[in-house]
Amino acid sequence: MRRLGLLIFLTASALIFAGCQKDKPAAEMPEAEKTEENSSEKEVAMGTTLQWLGHASFKISNKDKVIYIDPWKIKDTVKDANVVLVSHSHYDHYSPDDIAKISGPETKLIASADVISKQGAGEPITPGLTIELDGMTVQGVPAYNPDKQFHPKANSWVGFIVEIDSKRIYYAGDTDLTEEMKALGDITVALLPVGGTYTMNFSDAAEATKHIKPKMAIPYHWGDIVGKRKDADEFAKKAQCEVKILAPGQTINLE
Repeated sequence: MRRLGLLIFLTASALIFAGCQKDKPAAEMPEAEKTEENSSEKEVAMGTTLQWLGHASFKISNKDKVIYIDPWKIKDTVKDANVVLVSHSHYDHYSPDDIAKISGPETKLIASADVISKQGAGEPITPGLTIELDGMTVQGVPAYNPDKQFHPKANSWVGFIVEIDSKRIYYAGDTDLTEEMKALGDITVALLPVGGTYTMNFSDAAEATKHIKPKMAIPYHWGDIVGKRKDADEFAKKAQCEVKILAPGQTINLE
């Protein structure tokens, strides 16, 4: 009887232990399983993200790279930029105070020649020029008004194609629809002004998507100075590609 009682006790203990193992909470998962989950989360976090900072300002992040385009009205001093791109010297695109907020000792400034002259530092870029950087390239694209005086072609002001992590992000700058823009191709995301007056309006921006054929387009140059939300909405209706209308400060993943 004693042996039978001991056998029953051992069997019951084994069943209870197995049940506890089966119901073990996530917090007590084996280290190998934890590592796999954490690794997956890190892979997602390391993708390419794009943030609209408002007006004509964007932030691109990829792994250890942070690129700002035309930073303006930056709220916090973060000094996290690896590269700052500035399209031209108008105050809503070239802001020395905002560049200072995001720049550290190793930050590289790439900009139109007039910006470099005013800043007294950086590397000039012109339409058609490609600059090779560690893990990315930046190409200058013509940005101008063919029939308006605000952005003359003779100024050699630029938009940018940022190529990083197999993605080509086109930032048009302050421009109307031009023949050079129509000739662009293989664009992952096209960042296009839609506000009119100083740049193309939503109708011309939608026309641009027919030629560029990007996978996605994001409107800017609305909500500040010129352009309203309805311009972005009308662009989204007319564009020949997927459109994301971002709120200021909103970030999307480009994976």
